[in-house]
Amino acid sequence: MSEVSSQLPNSQTFDAQQIAENVEAGEQKLPQVDVSADYEASKEFSVSEIDRTEAGAEAAAAATAPKFEMPTPQETNLPAQSTGNPDDFLSMAKEIKSESVPGEVTDDLVQKAIEMGTPGS
Repeated sequence: MSEVSSQLPNSQTFDAQQIAENVEAGEQKLPQVDVSADYEASKEFSVSEIDRTEAGAEAAAAATAPKFEMPTPQETNLPAQSTGNPDDFLSMAKEIKSESVPGEVTDDLVQKAIEMGTPGS
């Protein structure tokens, strides 16, 4: 049995193939594309007529204006209290890092692994 394809052939590919064959046979000239001219022409359509006027500028400003007042942030000075005692830093570091976490690799665990040997030996 043969399979039935529900996809139609791409007509754009067919058109491109026809143009290529006609150009090769000399029946048709190769189309010239001026990208710079096309780009300049597209600029006319990128901005609407109202946007080129003062009313358009006012409408854009109104549309993008914030809906709520934003308070101005105030700077707060928090002076650091320097004690010059290294033990203060050590106690702070201990508060941040817990003594032992499950899954943590310690030097004792590494030493025990070395004593047991490598896998497969």
